[in-house]
Amino acid sequence: MAEVEKIRIEEAPETLAMDPKKFILWGFIVTIIMLFASQTSAYLVRRAEGNWVEFQIPQIFWYSTVVLVVSSVAMHWAYIAAKKDNFNTLKIAISITFVLGMAFLVMQFLGWKDLVAQNVYFVGNPSGSFFYVFTLLHGIHLITGLLVLCVTFISAMRLKVHAKNLRRIEICTTYWHFLDILWIYLFVFLLYFR
Repeated sequence: MAEVEKIRIEEAPETLAMDPKKFILWGFIVTIIMLFASQTSAYLVRRAEGNWVEFQIPQIFWYSTVVLVVSSVAMHWAYIAAKKDNFNTLKIAISITFVLGMAFLVMQFLGWKDLVAQNVYFVGNPSGSFFYVFTLLHGIHLITGLLVLCVTFISAMRLKVHAKNLRRIEICTTYWHFLDILWIYLFVFLLYFR
């Protein structure tokens, strides 16, 4: 009888399990993707209707894109440092990522000022309205990324992020890279469909 139970235990199928916090993150990412997919679809439909004024995208949006890509490199550097228990590098890399994320937001705001100087406003022609909505929505999500960075930084200061406990830094890195990829998609989309 004991042998039969042992065999049944050994033959039990493996269950797939995912960390609940990572599952929530991926659910949130899918939600954001759906939000921006609906917005880009609405953009294309509205653009096809006409009454669309094209405008020059301010140069600062190019620079802010580079800043965000570099911040993603710094975030990956933080992740590698955590895997190696290099706590000083981890703190420096997260700090650099945070500063670059803030710089990106400031540059977006300066880009909006440049748009206003071109007489492109939030209210008025739909092309400008969509541009503001896209950049604002991304900016809001980037602010949530900065909050996640702060939580991860505090955890790193308390030595709760290390080679045997990478969940926080993995979540932070995944979300930050996603925000970077999302911005590149939006920027290329807005450049191509002006």
